[in-house]
Amino acid sequence: MKKPASGAPAAYSEASIRVLKGLEPVRQRPGMYTRTEHPLHIVQEVIDNAADEALGGFAGRIAVTMRADGRVEVEDDGRGIPVGLHPEEGVPVVEIVFTRLHAGGKFDKGSGGAYAFSGGLHGVGVSVTNALSQSLEVTVHRDGGVHVIGFAHGDVVAPLASRLLARADDRGVRATGTRVVLMPEPKYFDSDVIPFADLQRLLRSKAVLLPGVVVTLTDARGREPKVETWRYEQGLRGYLVDALAQSNGSDPLIPLYEGGRHSTGADQYAKGEGADWVVAWTEEGPLLRESYVNLIPTPAGGTHEAGLREGLFDAVKGFVDLHGLLPKGVRLLPEDVFARVSFVLSAKVLDPQFQGQIKEKLNSRDALRLVSGYARPGLELWLNQHVEQGRKLADLVIRQAQSRQRSAQKVEKKKGSGVAVLPGKLTDCESTDLARNEVFLVEGDSAGGSAKMGRDKVFQAILPLRGKVLNAWETERDRLFANNEIHDIAVAIGIDPHGRDVAVDLAPLRYGKVCILSDADVDGSHIQVLLLTLFFRHFPQLIEQGHLYVARPPLYRVDVPARRVGKTGRPAQKLYALDDGELEAIEDRLAKEGAAAKSWSISRFKGLGEMSAEQLWETTMNPDTRRLSQVTLGALDLPATTSRMNMLMGKGESAARKSWLEEHGNEVEADV
Repeated sequence: MKKPASGAPAAYSEASIRVLKGLEPVRQRPGMYTRTEHPLHIVQEVIDNAADEALGGFAGRIAVTMRADGRVEVEDDGRGIPVGLHPEEGVPVVEIVFTRLHAGGKFDKGSGGAYAFSGGLHGVGVSVTNALSQSLEVTVHRDGGVHVIGFAHGDVVAPLASRLLARADDRGVRATGTRVVLMPEPKYFDSDVIPFADLQRLLRSKAVLLPGVVVTLTDARGREPKVETWRYEQGLRGYLVDALAQSNGSDPLIPLYEGGRHSTGADQYAKGEGADWVVAWTEEGPLLRESYVNLIPTPAGGTHEAGLREGLFDAVKGFVDLHGLLPKGVRLLPEDVFARVSFVLSAKVLDPQFQGQIKEKLNSRDALRLVSGYARPGLELWLNQHVEQGRKLADLVIRQAQSRQRSAQKVEKKKGSGVAVLPGKLTDCESTDLARNEVFLVEGDSAGGSAKMGRDKVFQAILPLRGKVLNAWETERDRLFANNEIHDIAVAIGIDPHGRDVAVDLAPLRYGKVCILSDADVDGSHIQVLLLTLFFRHFPQLIEQGHLYVARPPLYRVDVPARRVGKTGRPAQKLYALDDGELEAIEDRLAKEGAAAKSWSISRFKGLGEMSAEQLWETTMNPDTRRLSQVTLGALDLPATTSRMNMLMGKGESAARKSWLEEHGNEVEADV
């Protein structure tokens, strides 16, 4: 282990604790705040701000220019970022927006808020852009003047300077808007080249989602500037029709299902919340699937897509059941209806919760009910008004279900008949579809009881584990079955322990997902480590083939009473937080929304056994709303990792562990 020059252990004292200030956390760990493959995402943060102005009806033009010197310019004709002094901070607001994390105009959702719906809710968007740019200049037109401020590496280098305009423009009004010119800092990115095709798709999608708004992209890097302009009056429908014609060539099986609905505030949702969608079923060819939340692309989907899937499934299944079209022995599943669907979905959610700062996936649980409840009635009504078209769609989804069931039967036949007797405490699932089946290795019998009651018995199995599993790092493979818990795990999943370099037949595997489910506390983390050690050491092929997952149950529940947000009433809510950081974020958001201080109550789960079956399903087991992390090796240096695991888990390595902990103790994020 590395030691200081004196040979003494590294000191761990008050001076060891370092506090990162300003934008320093972003520069220290840029991957926590943005994508680091290339700078497109930090440019997108600026584009998203312009799009939010257009979404609110304040802008009609967004223009992006790729300059020859490598700079990128983003301009809109919105209201312009405020330039006056912040009432509490005493600093120009435009400076705060670009230099302070968790500062922005999108937290306040009340009647006095600047934005009713927006994608930027973490308050770190353009401040991250500034932190990771060599230079950034902001020009604001508002209040009858032009206001300019300059930054370098996140710091102000040209303080805000303002001058009044002498006269109005041709329309008789003074122009407003914001222009941001930035130069990304290459050292923070794998490549400093912005993928031009991705930028084109991003801007085109903004035009699609903002009917009537003019979006332009100018490429000024060559001898002659090239300009592309998008303006869609048909919106989502025109976009999907064009895309299918270009990539597929086959006509939709039935007419496109196009619709949209937004709350008036009279139901359980905030006024304006809702979704617009256009859906096409095709029998062959590639599929197009795009979703957005408040104009933010969500390539990893999320609860709004799950809501669309559920709404379409309920409508089609209702039609099939009503007309008695389902053959005997065939069971429809949501994936059968969704298998040949192309769609564009644009959701408006008042307070969207995303997975991670780059907002690739929506996690808001209310969005599932919102989109599902709005999407189902229109399709169900249309199918029953056009029965022949409905029968064509029903025939397609029934064929998908039959194909899926045949595939599952083939997998079953490969297993053979000589299967070991399954553990008595395993509560198995009904399905034999390997791709869909999952087993939860649950900490404790009480938690196992909640999981059994809360699961979907069709495809979810539960295997309770008693106490902490054996540390199997140094256990010989032929001695593993002497431990009852490891024996039951191996028999339940259908795979014997094996080495990393051994060819393993995974055909007997009984579940496509093996999920570790333990408490969200320190003891639960310890059990996770022991199980991950077991699989890394003795079942490595399950990890390499992507079958191992870790479920992430919440540590806290926040009960929020019914309240008003601006002019809109919000019903009572149950919110869940994985850890202290998420809890703090929820409390900050409630305060920003105007909820009375401490009007909400906080409960800490002592263990999974304390959660009701319904809570465990909603937060941890429901595929549409849970957070499930896949365990992957990635670009892991296996020899180095094996050596490190030996030091951490080996029984004779206590001295090495102590030395390592003394050296790295100041890096820990402690839960105390």
